[in-house]
Amino acid sequence: MDLSYLLTPFIAWLVAGTLKFLVNSIRAKKLAFGLIGYGGLPSNHSAIVASMATLIGCREGISHPAFGVAVTLAFIVILDANSLRRHVGNHARAINRIAADDTAHTMLRERVGHTRVEIAAGILVGALVAFAICRL
Repeated sequence: MDLSYLLTPFIAWLVAGTLKFLVNSIRAKKLAFGLIGYGGLPSNHSAIVASMATLIGCREGISHPAFGVAVTLAFIVILDANSLRRHVGNHARAINRIAADDTAHTMLRERVGHTRVEIAAGILVGALVAFAICRL
């Protein structure tokens, strides 16, 4: 069995998560453990799905049905990260503003979705990881 199909998305997630931690730490000027999670540069979700689509394209070819399935699923994840999850973050921000004086209100996470730049960075990270693994 070729373990690269199992390891590639994990490695892409690890690389993207490490880069996100570094970027957030540099921006915050301190170790940003509190900023780990959804949102930020690069998009972990985009890196994961892009790594799998790229690996399948590299190993099996872009005419293989698995490549079509991987690209389709990647588009769904990427569109979700850009639109739906960003809207959820906007709603959380509005709810937090409305309930700011309510001491019983637990603040909702506002950073949920991704910008196009964050998604593009995730796609780039995932593709680079997959190309590196494909060449091994």
